[in-house]
Amino acid sequence: MLLALDTATQLISLALYDGYNLLAEQTWHTAFNHSTQLAPTLQSVLDRAGVTTTDLTAMAVCIGPGSYSGLRVGVSLAKGMAAVRHLPLVGISALDIIAAAQPHYSDGLIVVVQAGRERVIVGRYQWRKGHWFPRGEVQLMDWNTLLESVDGPAHISGEISIAGHAILAEAKEKGVPITLVPAAFRLRRAGFLAQEAWERFKADETGFDAAKLVPFYIKTQDVPET
Repeated sequence: MLLALDTATQLISLALYDGYNLLAEQTWHTAFNHSTQLAPTLQSVLDRAGVTTTDLTAMAVCIGPGSYSGLRVGVSLAKGMAAVRHLPLVGISALDIIAAAQPHYSDGLIVVVQAGRERVIVGRYQWRKGHWFPRGEVQLMDWNTLLESVDGPAHISGEISIAGHAILAEAKEKGVPITLVPAAFRLRRAGFLAQEAWERFKADETGFDAAKLVPFYIKTQDVPET
């Protein structure tokens, strides 16, 4: 039984996966209440599914990029639970989780996560062997810079603000070859985190030591100097 949790942005998502079926999943938006909402909701999800922590054989967590404060809540809880029960902990990036939810498109895929001040963290993907694979480095930019960098037809998925929607709509009217993915596919869900983590774990059941897992930060105003 694998427990997946994601608090990387102003969203929390939890899921239970047994390798065959998604037994439970809950996803909701929160302002800055990760620390007060995560633990009690997690316990509620476990209770409703009839699962206890002793049933868990692995865990997965979103390692970012995203909000520094939100991300550390989920990563800290996951590392603590995994360490106590000696469970493997698989870390998956927020961008890979969104990409895993997307069906095959004939053109490219651009995935975005909010970074504040109308900037986005951007990952580009290409379809190979039935899966979306990252193409190039993750980048931090504003919407206009992103649109200027579009070099061919692309679907855009992920977290998009109201202002971002307006900018994308205007760009499309001007002929930029982009297609906005439907909202249900843009939602970052722990169910996809769980499935992706399970596949990676089963492919190689080593190298998932909770003590060695580190978050993936992109330097923004939200991330303190180290």
